[in-house]
This record gives sequence, C-alpha cells and structure tokens, in this order.
Amino acid sequence: MSERRVLQGRTGPGRRGRDRGRDGGRSAAHPAPPRCRPQCWSSTGAPGRTSCRRWPSCRRGRRTSGRCGTQLFSTYEKLLCFSNSVQVPTSFQWNTWISYKLSLPGRIIKKIFMSKVDVKFRINDLKSFRLPRGLFSSWCNTGIISLLRPLLLDVVPTIQQTAALALGRLAYFNDDLAEAVVKEDILPQLVCSLSEQNRFYKKAAAFVLRAVGKHSPQLAHAIVECGALEALVICLEDFDPGVKEGAAWALGYIAQHNSELSQAVVDAGAVPLLVLCIQEPEIALKRIAASTLSDISKHSPELAQTVVDAGAIAYLAQMILNPDAKLKCQVLSALSQIAKHSVDLAELVVEAEIFPVVLTCLKDSDEYVKKNGATLIREIAKHSPELSQFIVNAGGVAAVIDCIGSCKGTVRLPGIMMLGYVAAHSENLSMAVIVSKGIPPLCTCLLEEHEDHIKAAAAWALGQIGRHTPEHAHAVAVTNVLATLLSMYMDTRSSEDLQLKTKRALKNILQKCTYLPALEPLLHDAPPNIMKYIVGQFSKPCGPADCMLSLSIAWPSPHLPLFRPLDRAAYWHYSGSAECIV
Repeated sequence: MSERRVLQGRTGPGRRGRDRGRDGGRSAAHPAPPRCRPQCWSSTGAPGRTSCRRWPSCRRGRRTSGRCGTQLFSTYEKLLCFSNSVQVPTSFQWNTWISYKLSLPGRIIKKIFMSKVDVKFRINDLKSFRLPRGLFSSWCNTGIISLLRPLLLDVVPTIQQTAALALGRLAYFNDDLAEAVVKEDILPQLVCSLSEQNRFYKKAAAFVLRAVGKHSPQLAHAIVECGALEALVICLEDFDPGVKEGAAWALGYIAQHNSELSQAVVDAGAVPLLVLCIQEPEIALKRIAASTLSDISKHSPELAQTVVDAGAIAYLAQMILNPDAKLKCQVLSALSQIAKHSVDLAELVVEAEIFPVVLTCLKDSDEYVKKNGATLIREIAKHSPELSQFIVNAGGVAAVIDCIGSCKGTVRLPGIMMLGYVAAHSENLSMAVIVSKGIPPLCTCLLEEHEDHIKAAAAWALGQIGRHTPEHAHAVAVTNVLATLLSMYMDTRSSEDLQLKTKRALKNILQKCTYLPALEPLLHDAPPNIMKYIVGQFSKPCGPADCMLSLSIAWPSPHLPLFRPLDRAAYWHYSGSAECIV
C-alpha cells in the first residue's frame, strides 16, 4: 500500500496538489503539461489564477504573468552578463543571437511593465559588464535604445525612472551608445520632462544628460542645442538636494570641455545658483558645486572673474578646513583654477586669508588633498616675487619641502614646480629655498622617480635654483647632482622633454659654478655642447699670476702623466671648436 502511494505521489488520503511528487502524481500515459515558456504571457497581463495562452491546460498559471515577466527579463539580463561568464567561441553569431533576443515587440515589454508584479531592471549589471570588441555597434543596430525610448512616456512613474536610468548607464559606458541616444531624439524628451516630473525622474534625466555630455564637446554641444541648460538651471532651484546635485553635475560635465560651453553655462545663469549650492548643508552637493565652479573657471580669466564676482572665493576659502577629504579636494581645485590666470585673481585668493590654513592640507592623510594644496600654492607663487615672498614668510616653502619628502609619484609634481617658480624670481628667494634644505628632496626625486616628466620638473627646479650666483650654483653642485643630470641628458631612453630640461639645467648651473671638484667628473663623458661650459669655468683665473689655467683633461697615453695643464691658447682653440660643433 505504501509502495502504491509512493508511485501515485501521495503520502496520505486527502492530499492533492501540495504533496505530489516530482511528476505531479501522473503516470507516463498522462504527463504533466510543461511549464510556461519565457515567450508566453497571460491573456490579461495581470497576475492571478489564469492559464497560459500557449498551454491552456497548464495548472501552474496562478502567477503566469509574474513568472513569464521575470523569465523574460532574466533572459535580457543574461545578455548583459553573457560575455563575463561564458567564453564565446569565434564562430558564434553575435548579431543573430542579439537580434533574436532583442526582437520582442515593444508592446510585450510594455505589457509586462504594466503588470503589478515587481519587475526591476538590473541596472548595476549595465555598469559592470564587458562586451567583446566591436559589439557596441550591434547593440545600436538591434534597437536597444529605441526599445527604451517609449518607456520614458509610460504612465507608471517607476517605469519612466528605470528606463531613464538604463539609458544613462548605457550612455555613460560608451560614446557610441551616447551618440545613439542623441540620434534617437531622446534629449528633447528628457528636457521637457525635467520641469514636469517628480524628483526621482529629474535625477534620472540629469544623469542621462551627464552621461551623454561627458564624452566629447560635440555631444555636450548637442545637449546645449536642445535647451537643456535652462532646464538644468531651474533644477538648481529645486528643494530636493539630490536634484540640485544631479543638475550641477551635468552642468560641470558640459562646462569641462572648452570655454564656449563654459560660457554657455554662465550665460544660462548657473554661477550664482552654484554659489548658493556650496552654502547648502549637504556635503555631496557642496562637492559637486565646487567641482562645477572649478570646471567653469579653468578656461579663461573672464570666466574665472565671473565666478569671483559671484562671491565664490569667500565661501570656498571657509571650506578648506572641512573634515571631508573629497570636499577639500574640490575646494582647493576651484581656488587653483581661479588663481592661475592673473596676478589680480591670485591676490584676491590670497586676500581671502587662505594662509596659513592651506599649509595644513600639505600634511593631510589624503594624497589628493596634498596634491591640490601644493597646486594652489604653486599657482599663486608663479605670478610675482611679492606673492612668492608672501608664501616664504608664511612658511610655505618649508611645508612644501616636507610634503615632497613624505610622498611619491605625481603627488610630488606640484611641489617641485612650486620650488622652481619661487627660486626663479630672485636671488633672495632662491637662497630661501636653499636655506630651507630644498635641494636634497629634488635630488631624491631625480633618483627615485620613474616618470620622465617628474624627473624633468626636478631638473628644471634645480636649474632655477643654481642659475643666479656662484653661491647658488655651489649649493647645487656639492650634492653631486651634476653627474646625474649629465647621465640623464646622454641617456637615449630619456624623453625629449627630459633631455631638454637637463641640458638647460646643466647650462644654467655650469655658467655660474666655480666649484671645480664638482666639475672634474664631468670632463670624461660630457659632449662638446656641455664641455664648453665646463672648460669655461676651468679657464677662469685662480690666482694673481693668471699665467696657467687650472684646466686638466685626461691624457690618453698610459706612459704619460694622467693630467696635463693647458695654456690659454690651447683653451681658446678647444673652446672655439666646441662652439663650432654646437
């Protein structure tokens, strides 16, 4: 009896569907109908105890619409993650497979969305997936953008927001898909909805505009032509901080490309509202607003003056001591972009009393805060000796030297250039760098760094320090850095810029250097265009007799003395030949 019950799929009397076995209690002669396929859907599109249109006898139709909708979007998600999880053979027909999977009628997708089932896009998959090379054109050709476009006008707000978010993910990932969004005339539709929809849709629409405008000036110009700037500026006055943040972010991505687009953002009236945004209590909104002001200011003095006239400097200077590292990075960047254009703008930044507060950023644990702080000091110091002297008096040179010694890589670059700018102005400022022990860190950068542009900056700074007087050149020469500069200049693996910077640094230092022990090691390997400066220093009189030069060169014969003095006529002959070679 128990065996019969097992064969019938029952464990007791009165048990019907709940205790059936895997075969549902049916025999081989009466098999159970198959499950609903992903291609089938409910006749009404709403969940309930309905049967499948393709399989009328299916008893598992109580949630047919929900199950079919979930399976349909599961198939859609598999497309997104397919290349991550499966090794695709070379003979696989991608175009045919994508066309088959994405050729479902738009009304089917809309009907599934209209159901009461909780159907969601896996939007995060669109951000992380990777497709084979050349497949983005297939995505565009299969009409994935055109499938999402009608969903922006759906009566269900959640569907509108999700479709806009999907478009933003696609456009953000690849510029071809961003161009497809523009060609489908989706941007005017989004712009019109920015002033009518709720805050969630506004954030999603601003994300689409940002994703499209970030790729190129042409795409950003397309956003400007469709009238998006006015709508985004209106969003800056919204009560929701998230809407303000999204609008400010989109404006920053448009303004970052060139001065024409930045001027368009300014003409739309965005700058005063951005200054109001940096006064809001939300940290994220402060970051984005400061970043957008930085993108506007960096192109020209006129645009920077517009930001200054809106009163941005005072509010930016107050946020330098904010504990949020990302906010400090954006604030320091904005002040740097304002100060770099002219002496007047740099003085306005200094008058905001950023010193000595900004020097504390050079000791911050975040490397980007250090870099942006050193960049701000560099942009101020490069304009005039007076501003450089102000920085020296505030202790800025010593703080920058400590920053160079405590970090590595590109974080050192702004500090290295700042020391070079300060030393280039005058002898006294160069001596201030020497007294602050700024030469050893620069020599360390030449030896430790692997990037040629950092080495070139260090060589340039050393040349600016040692070019003034023999005392300055002596301070550089005693560190034995001249041989390092010469080897980098003669190294064929060095970049063209590094060779040019080391050559100029050697020329500046050797023309003033009278410390002969530092010059003797260079006599063996120096090329003629460098040798003439070395010989020129040895030719200078070293005593009242002035009858013999202190020049000594290597003698090739092993049977003769290693060094031999040259008379003045021989020197002039050698020097003249070197001039001809150069």
